Amino acid sequence: MTFVGKILVVLISLFAMIFLGVSVVVFSTATNWQEATKKERAKVADFSKKNADLDATLKSEQANLEKAKADYAEAVKGHLARIESLQNEIKQAQAEVTTAQGNLEKLNQSNAVALAEAAQRRTETEQIRGQKSDVEKQANEFKIQQTELVDKIRELERMNRTLDENNKDLRDRNARFSTLLRKAGLSDDIRTVKGQGSPPPVEGEITKVDATNKKVEMSIGADDGLVVGHELFVFRTKPMPQYLGKIQIMAVDPDQSVGKVMGRTVQGIKLQEGDIVSSTIRR
Repeated sequence: MTFVGKILVVLISLFAMIFLGVSVVVFSTATNWQEATKKERAKVADFSKKNADLDATLKSEQANLEKAKADYAEAVKGHLARIESLQNEIKQAQAEVTTAQGNLEKLNQSNAVALAEAAQRRTETEQIRGQKSDVEKQANEFKIQQTELVDKIRELERMNRTLDENNKDLRDRNARFSTLLRKAGLSDDIRTVKGQGSPPPVEGEITKVDATNKKVEMSIGADDGLVVGHELFVFRTKPMPQYLGKIQIMAVDPDQSVGKVMGRTVQGIKLQEGDIVSSTIRR
């Protein structure tokens, strides 16, 4: 076989294979189209059935609509007739209302005149009643106040008599006590009598010392409970604790006082500002 013959054989073989492949593809495609066509035909048949059902339903509804239109037309005629009848009745009623309104206006005018007269008389009556009630109320209040004042006057008179008696008794007792105190050689000054007791718990500082070291001013006074005659201890804390002596109150103010040194201080130590004065001695 020649070379050209071999080439032809090969070409024929290639064309045969290509034709075979094309045939397979065509067959396969034809098979798929047949199945798709069957499915679409089934869908078309189903749609045709549904369309027929819808046509039947539409015809039935159209028939119902025509019947409803006829019924509506009859109902409209009946309503129009009823409306016309009602309008006639309304016109008649309006005429009757107009007549009644005319009569009512006349009655209202008559009633207005009567009500005005009655209101005026009622107002006058209420004013008279109010004035009478106010007068009676004021009279009752005056009676109550008068009774209360009489009771208060009596109570004050009793209290005044009692106070006069107590005052007289106190004066007599005060005179007798003063006489007894003077006979015993004691002072009847109440401040001195108060000072004879123990001072309250207080503590302060010396704020000023005179040149003789006998009189001092202190930072505590009457507001702290001190009176003339009270005795306080004096001590110093720095540089070491040290007892210095005693002071007796000579004069008091609300926030300060003046005292005198009783006897001599311990070892003759001079007092100075900042020393402590107290009703008790610290440990």
